[in-house]
Amino acid sequence: MEISVRPEDTLSYLSKLFKIPLQLILDSNSHVNTMNMKPADKIHLPGYVSVPYTIKEGDTFEKISVLRGIELDSLFLLNQTIDPTQLVIGEQVFVPEKIVVPLVQEKTPLDYNRLVKLMKNLKRVYPFMEVTNIGTSVLGNPIHEIRIGKGDKKIHMNASFHANEWITTMVLMSLLNRYLISITNNQPVRGRKALALYENVELSLVPMVNPDGVDLVLNGPPAHLREDLTKINEGSDDFIHWKANIRGIDLNNQFPANWEICRKNKKPKAPASRDFPGDDPLTEPEAAAMADLAHKNDFDLILAFHTQGEEFYWGYEGLEPAESELLAKEFEKVSGYRAIRYVNSHAGYKDWFIQEFHRPGFTLELGKGINPLPLSQFPEILKHAEGIFFAALAY
Repeated sequence: MEISVRPEDTLSYLSKLFKIPLQLILDSNSHVNTMNMKPADKIHLPGYVSVPYTIKEGDTFEKISVLRGIELDSLFLLNQTIDPTQLVIGEQVFVPEKIVVPLVQEKTPLDYNRLVKLMKNLKRVYPFMEVTNIGTSVLGNPIHEIRIGKGDKKIHMNASFHANEWITTMVLMSLLNRYLISITNNQPVRGRKALALYENVELSLVPMVNPDGVDLVLNGPPAHLREDLTKINEGSDDFIHWKANIRGIDLNNQFPANWEICRKNKKPKAPASRDFPGDDPLTEPEAAAMADLAHKNDFDLILAFHTQGEEFYWGYEGLEPAESELLAKEFEKVSGYRAIRYVNSHAGYKDWFIQEFHRPGFTLELGKGINPLPLSQFPEILKHAEGIFFAALAY
């Protein structure tokens, strides 16, 4: 919610008036010299929207404030051009409304365009959230990274490496949304203060690593690629089980962690709907962007959200640090998922991260069944994933 500052306003006063932690207001207004605010400066107040209210007979600002459970001065602030002693029936004023329910819709799959729209809506309500592009897909779609928090501990999470695992994007965005609501409403999450997590952790999220692939599964092929993609898909025009990127390369087989073994062991030797690791590691722009992101940052921990199996993998070639086992036990406890140290797999993002940085990395296999998992599983998946999400932030 954007407001115009009055001569007497300070950020400390606005923090108390709207019950918003001062740090969140500061982080939401990096564009403003908050030490020298001027009247009419525009300030963003996170966690709020202003909604219209039509004046009825007998209304006063005092009555409206009681009716809506808000501070009287918040009405004066939002309606500075209106004389509160001369309210007119039918006139429209604005009332602050605190967001307490998620913006993420849990009944509609998130394709790329819906994800972009959702991120814009979240950014509008939670302007302390940063959204940047870390690269582009084969088809030129920006690959977005979301960051929140200013802490020294750096944690990264990602989703939809695989196209037919698009439900993981919904899970990650829903968890982010719950975290944002908890921060702005100063609510605890699983016994921990959300604001303390925000202050201690810088959280990096890439909610859709493979936007072209997700759109292919959910919306079908672009017209100019239909013939080529149908050939790669063994003549079928049903792309619901497609796992790779739009060039038929499995992005989670693209990383230089025994990539040669992966290439030798994988059955496809040419572009396919799944499992083909490419002709060399990091040939695909999506995989290269993810590797570059890790190299440019000093992540302490990464989580890669996949489906399915109700288990997670946490080791690679004995290169994982001792703390990985402690985290695995905690994740197992809070999620009910089975912790597995080693699997016969190479060239994945988690594998490479552990090999490259010798820090904890996890591949989470959410839910159970055949990909893509049905939306009917979403509430249950979210419940299990939430425990791991907040345990990771608190580690």
